[in-house]
Amino acid sequence: MQYPTEVHLYAFRDRIEEFGRYRPAILAKSAIKAYIFGGREENKRGKTEVLDFLERIDSVPDSIFGLDGTVAFITGGSKGLGKEMALALARAGADVAIGSRKEEQITQAAQALIEQTRRTILPLVVDVTDRASIKQAVGKTIDRFGKIDILVNNAGINIREPVEQIEDAHWRQIWETNVTGVLSCCRAVIPHMRKARYGRIINIGSALSLVGMEERASYCASKGAVMQLTRTLALEVAQDGITVNCICPGPFATEINQAVMEDPEKTRTLLSNVPMNRWGRLEEIHAPIVFLASPAASYVTGACLTVDGGWTAR
Repeated sequence: MQYPTEVHLYAFRDRIEEFGRYRPAILAKSAIKAYIFGGREENKRGKTEVLDFLERIDSVPDSIFGLDGTVAFITGGSKGLGKEMALALARAGADVAIGSRKEEQITQAAQALIEQTRRTILPLVVDVTDRASIKQAVGKTIDRFGKIDILVNNAGINIREPVEQIEDAHWRQIWETNVTGVLSCCRAVIPHMRKARYGRIINIGSALSLVGMEERASYCASKGAVMQLTRTLALEVAQDGITVNCICPGPFATEINQAVMEDPEKTRTLLSNVPMNRWGRLEEIHAPIVFLASPAASYVTGACLTVDGGWTAR
């Protein structure tokens, strides 16, 4: 039997620090101890050395970004940034309910997230333009988990049209989804958060909440409204232990941008707005969503966090 050497132990330290990115470090240390000892008596002869080592690296702080014991509800969670944010929150320790209009897509997304995170993921069919559908989805989440700590309003659509060609039906569809949908979800969840005296609401805006773009009048207007709605809601619930913030992503390499990504000229035109001159990577939305959902953001409310490669800094 070879007992852990200093080299082995420092390798374990690296694992602790990696695990501690998403969970309190104390849990990571417990996991490492369990791994080293394995419940076998012969392993315990090295126990003193291992415990001494863990004491020496006790400077690894407990994470203030951990979400263990929390429950998140995410709309538009079947793909793209919605699914990626669900992944990040689950890895941080949350159980997650994800919603989408399409049952097959949301079921497949939930199964993939379960396999990736080993957390409880609840797939829900929900249409954010239908208040009865929202009420039913929120009710199912409360029935399953007993609470909702984190609400992520991500569902949104974009129809590109020159201003003189905007169809009234398209304008209404965008606003019902991107703005009224956000408001309706907040109205359904806030009473539960008020009762608990705790909540994190994160609305997903866009870089186009802050700047304009040709042939995006409907979308830009709706996302600007999301940012202003965020600020107003933050004021209304500030005394209830609830924070309300907005993430404004720039261009990310998601399914919704696939057609642009496959067109070199359109890609060059779009990325000319981005000082970093590249698409956002999906994992680059992880830290912003976990931060705003976590205890670390307890004094942050009414804020707009841009994740756009510098687009709106111009």
